[in-house]
Amino acid sequence: MSSQVEHTDVGAYALGLLEADDRRAFEAHLAGCGVCRAELREMGGLAEALSGIDPAEAEPPGEPARPPAPVIDMVRRKQARDRRTRRVAYGAGAAAAAALVAIGVGVGTTLGDDEGKPRPQPQPQAIVGERHQATDARTGASGTVGLVDKKWGTQVTFELTHVKGPLRCRLEAVSTSGARSVVGGWRVPEPGYGVAGSPKPLAMQGATALSRGEISRFQVVVDGGGTLLTIPL
Repeated sequence: MSSQVEHTDVGAYALGLLEADDRRAFEAHLAGCGVCRAELREMGGLAEALSGIDPAEAEPPGEPARPPAPVIDMVRRKQARDRRTRRVAYGAGAAAAAALVAIGVGVGTTLGDDEGKPRPQPQPQAIVGERHQATDARTGASGTVGLVDKKWGTQVTFELTHVKGPLRCRLEAVSTSGARSVVGGWRVPEPGYGVAGSPKPLAMQGATALSRGEISRFQVVVDGGGTLLTIPL
């Protein structure tokens, strides 16, 4: 018998309702459970409280007097309620644990073989699709675009490096006819991107309604005038 069940058997033990095997199991549990011993002491006067109630039927000679049937039913109903409560609590705990596992997977960590420590998932590359790269000899800025042709236009990923701030820039797609479409804009803070003290490049994603076949080049344009970088296709 598990400890979860034994904790519910104090009332039944005090009233002599347990079968022989259950009684022996509960007594073994009682030896190491202060909570059950304390509850059993509080129920010590139960037999005296019931002594004035006439049983519905006389017990056979030599058998100990049993409590009335309503009292027995009450104790058994309480045991059933306690056991149901524990089952519900266990189920809720299992569901919460499953939810935590699901959350752990969702945030992009896995458990490796190295002592179960979480290990980050590899991150996708910033540039996807058809790649084009260029460096401007005048400004020193360097950039790479990745192009994916879509039904609605072109998906663009972009990296910019070797540029100092502060600046405000935008990336424009230029069509073969000279039409311009803004892919995205950003601010370059000091000291910049891909320079001493700030080695990481700027990485961004954007899109244009121009199809891949309509685009002739991309240009990084500085707010206020001037072109920082041109990437021909």
